This record gives sequence, C-alpha cells and structure tokens, in this order.
Amino acid sequence: MKSTSVERDIPAGSAAVFDLLHDYRRRLEWDTLLREARITSGEETAGLGVTSLCVGKPMFGWIGIETRYVAFVPGHLAAVQMINRPPFFERFAASIRHVETPEGSMLTYRFQFRARPGVLMWVLEPVMQWWLERETRQRLQALAQFFRQARTQNL
Repeated sequence: MKSTSVERDIPAGSAAVFDLLHDYRRRLEWDTLLREARITSGEETAGLGVTSLCVGKPMFGWIGIETRYVAFVPGHLAAVQMINRPPFFERFAASIRHVETPEGSMLTYRFQFRARPGVLMWVLEPVMQWWLERETRQRLQALAQFFRQARTQNL
C-alpha cells in the first residue's frame, strides 16, 4: 500500500483544531476538497465507531469515501478506515495526530491506500498518491488560514 505523511503548523491549540476537523456540520467552512461531509451512523458527533461520508467536489469526480473511526482520542488522535468501495480505491485509511507547540499545534496527517483495479495499480497509485498529497497540503493550508482569520477577527 502507498503511504504518505503531511505535516502542518496550525495557529491554534490541538483541542480547537481537533474539534473543528471532526465537526461535520462545519467541515465545509474550511475544507477545499469536499462538497459534502456528514455522519452516516446516526450519531450527532464523531467518535470511536462512528461512520462518516466525505464527497469530493465535481472536479474530483464526486467520489465519496465512507469511513469508520477506528481511533478517537479528542485533542490528540483520530484514525479512520474506508468501509465502502468507491471508484479507484481498494483500501484507504488515514490518521491525524495533534501535538501542542509554542505557536499552536502541529498536525500530522498520514494516509495509506491501495488502488484498483489491480492491473492498473502500477499507473494509478503514483498519480493518486501525488494528487492526494497535493490536496492534503492544500486542505491543511486552508485549515491553518481558517484559524488565522478567526484569530484576526477576534482581536
């Protein structure tokens, strides 16, 4: 499986960043990739065992990935595994770790995936990895900008 990590300094504490990341009612306020984000298992908030669906914008093929939280430690760590079979993805999993820093927090987003169909894996995986890493960097940049703007508006 292909695996990548992306790190980003966020100008807010781990608890605030964690809460915003997993608040599906507010996800579209900052997330540059998605056109839809919602919890699918009936709960009001994210947590261990909860399932959610994130659907990309039209330019990303409207691919919807449904995941289940397999780890959830508020303010510190969340991890998900894909539970559906969208086009081009055989497997997908991701984790987000938060560490406090003097300026706010450091977020590390790690994902791994396997492309399908298998006969095209050799060409799909490098392209998908490049694209997913690029989009992850942009999303985390947008998240940092969201907190910068929030800080500026509160001054």
